[in-house]
Amino acid sequence: MADFVLYLSLFIIWLMLFYHIFLMQGGYFHYFKHIKTKQLWEQNPGEMPTFSILIPAHNEEMVIENTLKAMINLRYPKEKLEIIVVNDYSKDRTGAIIDEYADRYSFIKAVHTKPPHAGKGKSGALNLGLKHSSGSVVAVYDADNRPEPDAIYYLALSLNKDEKAGAVIGKFRVMNANKNILTRLINLETLTFQWLAQAGRWHWFKMTTIPGTNFAIRRSILEELGGWDEKALSEDTELSFRVYNLGYYIRFFPAAVTWEQEPENLKVWWKQRMRWARGNEYVIAKYLFGFGKLKNKKIVLDLFYFLFTYLLFFTGILLSHAIFVINLFVDLDLTIGMVSYVLLITGFLLFVIEVMLALSLEKRQLTVKNVFAVVFMYFTYSQLWIALVMNATFLELKRVLLKQEVKWYKTQRFDQKL
Repeated sequence: MADFVLYLSLFIIWLMLFYHIFLMQGGYFHYFKHIKTKQLWEQNPGEMPTFSILIPAHNEEMVIENTLKAMINLRYPKEKLEIIVVNDYSKDRTGAIIDEYADRYSFIKAVHTKPPHAGKGKSGALNLGLKHSSGSVVAVYDADNRPEPDAIYYLALSLNKDEKAGAVIGKFRVMNANKNILTRLINLETLTFQWLAQAGRWHWFKMTTIPGTNFAIRRSILEELGGWDEKALSEDTELSFRVYNLGYYIRFFPAAVTWEQEPENLKVWWKQRMRWARGNEYVIAKYLFGFGKLKNKKIVLDLFYFLFTYLLFFTGILLSHAIFVINLFVDLDLTIGMVSYVLLITGFLLFVIEVMLALSLEKRQLTVKNVFAVVFMYFTYSQLWIALVMNATFLELKRVLLKQEVKWYKTQRFDQKL
């Protein structure tokens, strides 16, 4: 029995590893293809659309001013740009700061939520902001973001040149990557995710997932979908599935870059990632049980990816770890012997190579310090995700069975200097 469980777990792990290798190749190909596409499109960009940027903000006084300054510096025709900041029932000076900038700049609008429809989460704030917007394209940025000056231009360029794209996502970078070991590991994680999962899936399948920030979507599509799902903790993933179901795809265009702040301690990281994991599990359940009603069956590719990542892959890792630990104290009479250790070591080396390949696509990221950090990441940060997903799964099952209300957690910010 122990042999069967171990073989099964190793099969699941290696299936995912091979899939990640396949995706990383696609990400690498897309990196070079994207450069040529960008140069070609810039020769004739076309008429720039009107743009509405939505920024949901709840207790963001530490970061919101720097974000607004970055918005002001965007190189985009101001007569075609409106920035709508939704102050979602903040208890600090967020509202006052937003009002100050709205008074000074005609293209910045302040929207304040009021009880009882206030402080309930990002989706509700975005839906309210959408009602106050008028642009033919709607973009979203988190309140801690500093988009580069040309970020909106490149999002607009992508939609101008690709009529089949219902939405386009850019790339995000970690502004506080060198703060401590945790932020360094998060930086490695985000870069790998974008060049592996996002760029790789786009290259092979024309599929990506909308992130919570630095993306643009056609207003007509957003209105047809009825805005954001206010029950979803991962409103971005949920929106992605509905965009695909309409027959559109979501383009990954890494020329559009924003810089964002990441958690600087484990407590904040855990709460943020817990929301992400629970939100993605909500999406898995929503579309898995409603699969028969989906018009675009291509969604099964992304549904499988999330199902495998959050349930099967972590189950395989958990089983293999459990058998390894138990075998240290009780002889399970395993016949696989040294083969299992060779597979585990090879899997570790593949993990390191995948991350290093992603780092090679970013300037000044493939360093000796980061190589050691990748090794450390495998034995610490990556293993922590196992406990997190287990806890998220338990909490989601509990919420469904007890019919509990979904509670939104707003990521804590840290003081930053411009």
